[in-house]
Amino acid sequence: MPFAFDNLDTWAKRMLLAIQEYTVFSWQAVANLARTPHYWSDIITQADLIGVGSLPIVVLTGFFTGGVLALQSAASLAQFGAQSQTGRFVSLSMIRELAPVLTGLMVSGRNASGMASELGSMIVTEQIDAMRALGTDPMKKLVTPRVLSTVIMLFLLTIVSDSVGTAGGAAVAVFISKQNSTQYFDSAYQALVYSDIAQGLTKPLFFGFIIATVGCYFGMKTTGGTQGVGRATTQAVVVSSVLIIFSDFILSRAMLWIFSGF
Repeated sequence: MPFAFDNLDTWAKRMLLAIQEYTVFSWQAVANLARTPHYWSDIITQADLIGVGSLPIVVLTGFFTGGVLALQSAASLAQFGAQSQTGRFVSLSMIRELAPVLTGLMVSGRNASGMASELGSMIVTEQIDAMRALGTDPMKKLVTPRVLSTVIMLFLLTIVSDSVGTAGGAAVAVFISKQNSTQYFDSAYQALVYSDIAQGLTKPLFFGFIIATVGCYFGMKTTGGTQGVGRATTQAVVVSSVLIIFSDFILSRAMLWIFSGF
């Protein structure tokens, strides 16, 4: 038993130290936004890699998620004679919850791992030390552009997922469930209010920050050669995905309280 408690104590201390290091790391990444120089070319390059590169998987995920929602909801609502409300169900589900979370998870799997492996490889091959020797701040040059680009592009990708998901639901509702397209889009539009859109477009800002900072954190903390790069990549994906789910719950609760008083 004493051995088990010693292990638990050691694990808790490591977790607290990691949380502290991550907090300081994230603060440095944000604070660098106010400092010169600003590496605009790096920001644009990362925006292209993260945003445009993730577009196909986001479009496919959004379209088929909207289609599945329409398929399942139409079957359930038909039992109550409310099949005409399919558009309302799809739009609310996609915009408030599913589009931000699924887009965040897809981008996390693709880009958090990429950031961790790229920066980890630079650590292993001592490129980061060479940058410091030349007077370049690695946090300013490598981390801050990735954080800013991920936040902006995830926001835009979520809008794309919202639109494509609603369109996917319309395709299923019209061609499979034989509903009226005008009725579907009218129901989807009338169901949305300001608070729904605000919830759906606020979450990606937090999710993008989590993805970039976690991916870069594990990349910059890589140790142990090539095996360490693989380990950092796995940890980045797992931790960022879990934090997205956790923060989604916290944000949903906070926004329901802000907009609805619940």
